[in-house]
Amino acid sequence: MLTVVGRDGSPLAEAARAALDNAALVIGEARLLDALPLPPDAKRIATDDPVGALRGVDVTDQDVVLVVDGDPGHFGVLRPLLEDGQGPETFPAAPLVARAFAQAGLPWDDALVVSARDGHLRQAVNACRAHPKVAVLTGPGAGPAELARALFPVTPRSFVVCEDLDGPGERVVYVRPAEATTRPWNEPDVVLVLDNRRALGESCWISGTAPGPAGWALPSDAFGDGSGPRPEVRAFVLAKLGPRVGDMVWDVESGDGSVGVECARFGAAVVAVDRDYATCERIRENVRVHGVKVAMASGDVRSAADHLPRPDAVFLGPGVAGAEAVRACASLGPSRLVAVAPEDGAAGEMLDALAEDGFAAAAVRLQASPLDAPPAEPVIVVWGERGVPAAGRRPPRTGRPIDTTPALPAEPDAPDGPGESGESSKSN
Repeated sequence: MLTVVGRDGSPLAEAARAALDNAALVIGEARLLDALPLPPDAKRIATDDPVGALRGVDVTDQDVVLVVDGDPGHFGVLRPLLEDGQGPETFPAAPLVARAFAQAGLPWDDALVVSARDGHLRQAVNACRAHPKVAVLTGPGAGPAELARALFPVTPRSFVVCEDLDGPGERVVYVRPAEATTRPWNEPDVVLVLDNRRALGESCWISGTAPGPAGWALPSDAFGDGSGPRPEVRAFVLAKLGPRVGDMVWDVESGDGSVGVECARFGAAVVAVDRDYATCERIRENVRVHGVKVAMASGDVRSAADHLPRPDAVFLGPGVAGAEAVRACASLGPSRLVAVAPEDGAAGEMLDALAEDGFAAAAVRLQASPLDAPPAEPVIVVWGERGVPAAGRRPPRTGRPIDTTPALPAEPDAPDGPGESGESSKSN
């Protein structure tokens, strides 16, 4: 039998202790196995890869215990164990994130929890740019120094670095990002990245982050003089940009920052780029009005590109759109690029530029006007996608009816009665 026991420094529950008393093999990190009450004949395997150490071990004829830090179901070993076909009994401890926020004296129901491990440092950094309270689970090459170097000095944040929580080497350090880049760190467990002005947060019905926007493609007057894309065009642009938590989006010369503001409302990190000083001030005001986080960069995107965070998605407004700007942004490796073309000829050149860089590209001419207004000028939108999984497709119709009746269980129906509505319950 396989059992997973979580540790958090507190005394073990009776059931977890009983599992260890009966264990023939115990696997876990050396620091977690220290001082555990183990039977004298139990074999110990100290490893940083408990799931890997378990592969090839027969758990059907012996009692095996994996000892892990915190809750194995929260960014822990439970998922890979289940994927390997294991079905362990689990006795969790308090999650690392809960213990970290307890050390900081902050509630965490509104905190975004991300993992920077396994190549996800860039997405974690973008989440920290966009959100005021983020818990980052760290790993080799993705610790406080790496987070700080990516955030400082553009994004003002404070760090709470938690090392060996509830262990003999526990250390909780409050630092600024500039300091975090120079200090040595002893394999921290989690880093809290906080905007001190909004670190308390607000109570909400949903955990992790605020709900998405109640509406999008906001009316033009939501952005001052409405010099940016019309709402109908903006809706199409947003659909093709696909802004998400963990993404970095560039809004290049949208005229009023409306595309960037809307992307930020979806939880993406955003940089707005514009060459005009008055427009930059207008964008800053719209950002303040909508209460989102958008960084501002002044200048031409072609010269500023090397100094900005690498984008996942780029919007190019009509003031800058053209094959040269498309090539400059496409070369940085975004997976989505959307541009407003000033005229048909430019649209063709932009499509060619996207295709040359490996994008699947297309263009559309949009025209939408209120019924009581004269027809508006059409707008040409060019877009390209690269490295995006294809959406599911309905199978072609063959003329034969498809049986959509769900399969029924083999067991007989349960009798109707109080508390017997077809739902099952499990006693833990």
